[in-house]
Amino acid sequence: MKPQILIVEDEPAIADTLLYALKKEGFNVHWAQLGGEAEEWLSCHSADGIVLDVGLPDTNGFELCKRIRQNNTQVPIIFLTARKEEVDRIVGLEIGGDDYVVKPFSPRELVARIKAILRRASRSDDIAFQSVAPSLMQHDANRQCIVFSGEAVDLTLYEYRILLALLERAGHVLSRAQLMDAAWSDPSASFDRAVDTHIKGIRARLKSIRPDLDPIRTHRGLGYSLSLS
Repeated sequence: MKPQILIVEDEPAIADTLLYALKKEGFNVHWAQLGGEAEEWLSCHSADGIVLDVGLPDTNGFELCKRIRQNNTQVPIIFLTARKEEVDRIVGLEIGGDDYVVKPFSPRELVARIKAILRRASRSDDIAFQSVAPSLMQHDANRQCIVFSGEAVDLTLYEYRILLALLERAGHVLSRAQLMDAAWSDPSASFDRAVDTHIKGIRARLKSIRPDLDPIRTHRGLGYSLSLS
């Protein structure tokens, strides 16, 4: 089955370019000009990936991402925006975005990023069940989720990959570069601060389940580790 991509973009010229590029590469594509149209479509359909413009006429793309994440924590979301400031990139990641492309952009680059994200997600299916300190944290490969203190953790795609990398080598310090290699198919397409941002999100989600525990350790100048003892 062809992967289904949802494009949420109010500029027809940009949307037409993306529709052509994605369909040429074998994707099924649905285009919504407004955030409301996208939400209505998602209420009846599923997407394997979403390309989301930040500056929509009826809503802010970041706010729309938050609403999408309330119902779907795993679908990859790539933001499109004319903003170049790093603070916007950080905000996008913090609220659940997986990647960030600044206009003007190359359609071939965007298609490559979408392929990389979907390829990375499919590889997760091949990871065997991993368990460290079963009473505290487990990886359920069948459901592609991590269970913490008996409860599935509500993670975005990259948060899931980063936490899984830490879980598989619990007790070991992993550098930002190692975590980027584990989470991104093309680590050079992201930046060091992205790891810190995702770690912050993971900590918040774990604390929502167990406020008394913070199993992620920060090692200044080195990276992060997961302590389950």
